[in-house]
Amino acid sequence: MKRMSKYWSKLAARLEPYVPGEQLKDKKYIKLNTNENPYPPSPKALEAIKAAADGSLKLYPDPLAADLRSTLAEHYGLKSSQVFVGNGSDEVLAFSFMAFFNAEEEVLFPDVTYSFYPVYANIFNISYRLVPLAEDFSLPVEGFFNAEGGVIIPNPNAPTARAISSKDIEMILVNNKDKVVIVDEAYVDFGAESVVELVDKHENLLVVQTLSKSRSLAGLRVGWAFGQEDLIDGLTRVKDSINSYTLDRLALIGAAEAIKDEDYFQETRERIMATRERITASLENLGFKVIPSKANFIFITHENTPAEDIFKRLREEGVLVRYFNKPGIDNYLRVSIGTDEEMDAMIEKLLIVL
Repeated sequence: MKRMSKYWSKLAARLEPYVPGEQLKDKKYIKLNTNENPYPPSPKALEAIKAAADGSLKLYPDPLAADLRSTLAEHYGLKSSQVFVGNGSDEVLAFSFMAFFNAEEEVLFPDVTYSFYPVYANIFNISYRLVPLAEDFSLPVEGFFNAEGGVIIPNPNAPTARAISSKDIEMILVNNKDKVVIVDEAYVDFGAESVVELVDKHENLLVVQTLSKSRSLAGLRVGWAFGQEDLIDGLTRVKDSINSYTLDRLALIGAAEAIKDEDYFQETRERIMATRERITASLENLGFKVIPSKANFIFITHENTPAEDIFKRLREEGVLVRYFNKPGIDNYLRVSIGTDEEMDAMIEKLLIVL
């Protein structure tokens, strides 16, 4: 039963908040339930953060985040005026719902997707319609044409890990010329096609990315959006009506250095993708069906053993994975890709569990 308080507003009382993955601390766990990067951040980023932890912290950070936006613009071949930064991609997405979607116009997103989308829609009182995925969890591109209020899709999708091509996304853009299409690319660096190069071509495209996954900085809370200037101006209007200083001085400096360290970025993402492919084969040998993944996680189901049973038994064995008790996916588990040692340990535990 949902807890209530007499002091809550009607809004607070009706909310169904997002539920993050378990953060258990009663013993040591192999943590494969929150899609964190198993490798440490760029050493150059860490050194920059340490060097910046000085007396300048008494001063407010740059509300325009000019240096970070310039770094991102140069890295991705855009202009600084086409870049917006925020306190994690979740904040950027929340601002986007406020900036581009209207309460009375129905927004489209997949019926199996990042569970923060309906949370945002409900808190901002925006109507939405869920577009059913195909039986194999692939995205029905035409189902997102001619949206009344706009579109938001993750690519790759979460929790399914499936991705669609940039050509498919461009079809969605062309068939929603007067509405904003948000492409959430939180996991794009693990094998999917980014559509950042389409920003100059389509004025209705907003691409959202994050430092949390492929650059190992989930704890720093930095995300950004790419789009044409009027979209970025809309986001800035919302931000400056809530909090002009969304990123602190350490985050701004650490984020810029992480973006610049391309060699480290490529090394760690390649390691994760290689581990993903190897462990997929191992799981298939154990009787699992693994949905084709372009993310730093996999979505799996076993031919004989219910997912909830596997989830509970793995937790008893010290391995945390993510289970969603929701229609259509209640016999699947989402498993983050850890180090080779962590993934091998999971396989050993599965031999006990199955």
